[in-house]
Amino acid sequence: MSTTTAPGSGVKPIFRDAARTRVTNGRDLLPGVDGRTMWARRMRDIMALHIADLGGPDACSEAEKSVVRRIATLTIEMERLELRFATAAPDHISHPDLDMYSRLSNTLRRLLDMTGLERRSRDLTPTIDQYIREAAE
Repeated sequence: MSTTTAPGSGVKPIFRDAARTRVTNGRDLLPGVDGRTMWARRMRDIMALHIADLGGPDACSEAEKSVVRRIATLTIEMERLELRFATAAPDHISHPDLDMYSRLSNTLRRLLDMTGLERRSRDLTPTIDQYIREAAE
């Protein structure tokens, strides 16, 4: 039995690596799903970006990784709806699709709140150099 800790969790695994699933080991995204599809590649990209925002895989708990996985899924499905909206004929966006998009948006916001999503204000105050340069113009 392996005595090393699971990557990033700090928890000793109950079973050897060989006894764990490929999904648990991080080799597969989902059981039996070809990881080369556009959906799977986008899923991995979004998950990697959010995990990086949380400090990297070693800084994330398994619960945070689970939430990030759901965030990625909702994001992809919302992008698919946005594509449908963008390519629809004028005035032909279905109300069920719009309702689904609205519900997904709210769920996504709540999941992002769970990961510590913060609003960041930008400082629009010009630096002294910018002020002098603008005053000289």
